[in-house]
Amino acid sequence: MNKERRKKIDKAIEEVNQLQEALEGLQQIVEEIRDEEQEYLENIPENLQGSERYETAENAVESLENAVDWFDNVDIDELISALEESKGD
Repeated sequence: MNKERRKKIDKAIEEVNQLQEALEGLQQIVEEIRDEEQEYLENIPENLQGSERYETAENAVESLENAVDWFDNVDIDELISALEESKGD
């Protein structure tokens, strides 16, 4: 691999590192929202636990949990490793 393409890969790695920081911040926001919605769900009075409001909150918590799982499955280190390996250093 030539020097120019290696520089492009280095730039890509820098951008991936910035992306990782942004994703970590977003994950934290989503986790906070999930936790707040879970708390709201747990505090809905018992007589409303079969209501549409309860069901909506329950679905929101589940969807937010799926979003958190997505963040957990992103493997930035593997991406960076593949990029580093491609340079053939």
